[in-house]
Amino acid sequence: MAGCIAAMLSRRVLWVSAATALEPGLSGPSWQTLRQPPAVALNELKNHEFHAVVLQFPLPSWTPRALLGQVRQLAPHLPVLMRNPAVTVPEAVQLAHLGLTALLTGDPGDTEVLREALEGPAPAAADPSNPQGSLLVGTSLAIQHVCEVIRLIGPRRATVLITGETGTGKELAARALHQAGPRRRAPLVAVNCSALPENLLEAELFGHVRGAFTGAVQTRLGRFEQAQGGTLLLDEIGDLPLELQSKLLRVLQERELQRLGSSESIPVDVRVVAATNCDLAERIDCGRFRQDLYYRLNVVPLAMPSLRQHAGDIPLLAEHFVEKVCRAEGIARRRLDRTSLDRLCAYPWPGNVRQLENAVEMAVVLSGDRVELTAADFPLPASAAVPAPLSQDRPLVPVPDAGLDYERTLACIERSILEQALRKTGGNKKAAALMLRLKRTTLSAKVRSLDASAA
Repeated sequence: MAGCIAAMLSRRVLWVSAATALEPGLSGPSWQTLRQPPAVALNELKNHEFHAVVLQFPLPSWTPRALLGQVRQLAPHLPVLMRNPAVTVPEAVQLAHLGLTALLTGDPGDTEVLREALEGPAPAAADPSNPQGSLLVGTSLAIQHVCEVIRLIGPRRATVLITGETGTGKELAARALHQAGPRRRAPLVAVNCSALPENLLEAELFGHVRGAFTGAVQTRLGRFEQAQGGTLLLDEIGDLPLELQSKLLRVLQERELQRLGSSESIPVDVRVVAATNCDLAERIDCGRFRQDLYYRLNVVPLAMPSLRQHAGDIPLLAEHFVEKVCRAEGIARRRLDRTSLDRLCAYPWPGNVRQLENAVEMAVVLSGDRVELTAADFPLPASAAVPAPLSQDRPLVPVPDAGLDYERTLACIERSILEQALRKTGGNKKAAALMLRLKRTTLSAKVRSLDASAA
């Protein structure tokens, strides 16, 4: 979807607005802007072709959800941008679920922001050296949803709680949130709450003054002050000691802190992103986590899917990691053959994306001068390395005594496989072809042939 936005030049934009035609808008040879009120605009969208829709609120008698829903019914795949400075963070998340491409805030007359959203460069996902690019590798619906939420809430100040299994990319999601907003020019400071001893963690977070404790020979800024104006990532927040949880809650509520050994209150302007792989609700029940702190952190929840939930992205991720490792090592590009992809796709990856990346790095480093990587380069458990063979007692397609239409049954099976692959990759034919070990042209030809036979 973002790629479609970047490619918009000399195209028609439907601008849904209650304002007069004198209001500033997009102009010039690259744009054909049609401004209409909602009822007329929906009729235009039904009968004419557009390349983008801009919804400008407030609009009398319309809510953002209702109008976006109507637009999505008429144009499921069209980029839809919304100007609505009054929208709240929870509403923004709901709009992302409904398929909003981008949320624009600020002065309605400032068309440069809108022009940048429509014409701007491709997002950071195109740059593999960018942490956000690593997060955005994948075309599955699960990853698309994560990216939509990040794009919508990135510019906001709201606290975000990122959950997910180990290795799903929670820190990368935090970096993407930081890069998606105005704080990206300020520091992103990360602290692992489980990696530091309890007696040092308070000073690490809030800083200390000279003489606060033995060995404090000078005043030291804590992580909150180091992240001033930027983002603070509290990783493994579930392991934060109870005593510090109450102090963290106060900082989040009052937006000020006191260094260890000092009574001076210091204002802080920091966006807090917390991450955890544990069940905080369970820890609340056990008395190990404060419920009020949980609600304060969980303003915007962001769940990172396990790799099992977007297994269709494994070929793309593997190719991405091969390129990344080869570039870092300064060696010639390696290729994954069919047997290696079969093995990677069949494995359940309990360590998620991080485990996949480590496996690819090991295979590339130990491959020597060979250009092609095979299944032998990935020593994964044999039980999960290849698909289980079909049982003769329980055939994949039982043949009834009355017989069946062989060609039609085969076509149904092929259609089901193609539809599953396209669904898992969000309609991306290149990714679907890679998943099925087909050439893209072969996959396209099969889809056309099945569509023609069904017509």
